[in-house]
Amino acid sequence: MVNQGPIPVVIIGAAGKMGREVVKAVAQAPDMNLVGAIDTTPEHQGKDAGELAGLGEALEIPITNQLEPMLAFASQERQPGVMVDFTHPNSVYDNVRSAIAYGLRPVVGTTGLSQEQIQDLAEFADKASTGCLIIPNFCIGVVLLQQAAVAASQYFDHVEIIELHHNQKADAPSGTAIQTAQILAEFGKIYNEPLVEETEKLPGARGSQTDDGIRIHSVRLPGLIAHQEVIFGAAGQIYTLRHDTSDRAAYMPGVLLAIRKVLQLKSLVYGLEKIL
Repeated sequence: MVNQGPIPVVIIGAAGKMGREVVKAVAQAPDMNLVGAIDTTPEHQGKDAGELAGLGEALEIPITNQLEPMLAFASQERQPGVMVDFTHPNSVYDNVRSAIAYGLRPVVGTTGLSQEQIQDLAEFADKASTGCLIIPNFCIGVVLLQQAAVAASQYFDHVEIIELHHNQKADAPSGTAIQTAQILAEFGKIYNEPLVEETEKLPGARGSQTDDGIRIHSVRLPGLIAHQEVIFGAAGQIYTLRHDTSDRAAYMPGVLLAIRKVLQLKSLVYGLEKIL
């Protein structure tokens, strides 16, 4: 598909911390055109998306909570449009289905979708021949961490994952931690064979456990943004991989790449590494 003009973009969750960064990034991208900004927060209704995002100038795009009318409006643009979703696990599934129904290509940064929901969205996107990207983490550094973890998993049989996020994150474990565990599980190994019968004096003390034996621990504290450690252990050694995000601007190159790439797809694709 060859675009003859800027890509129309609708941002859902535009008043949130990630949403504001996406507004700035899209507004400053020469090949994109912000046509809509959706957010359900009452105090932000009617505010200009550019001013709210800290651009220093008005974009003349007001924040609205009218999702379907905005999707219908964006679908009338001459060029195929993209919906970017940074909202909440409770709403993202319906948002994506609505976008596909109106012919917009979803780029999803919201985590918390179940495997059943992802499969259902994949089938819906296939039937509509519409591209959809679900990206647990838009940072290139996370992709590199996961690649290093895959290499390490060939030599280590014991591994645990610690993910740390701000205390406004609604889902746990994080989508990035779940994806990392899924990638490590692709080798068919069973990790962390127990040497003793463990007893948790407090439920959850050992974190969650995947079918492949990988433990995932979630930390939620103010002052954090997004961080992940993958810790491998063997006799006499510990190998630790860690990625830290100090500014949400780190996600924006991946978001802009996804907006451009989703127009070339005809189905749902999961993970940033699939489009690099």
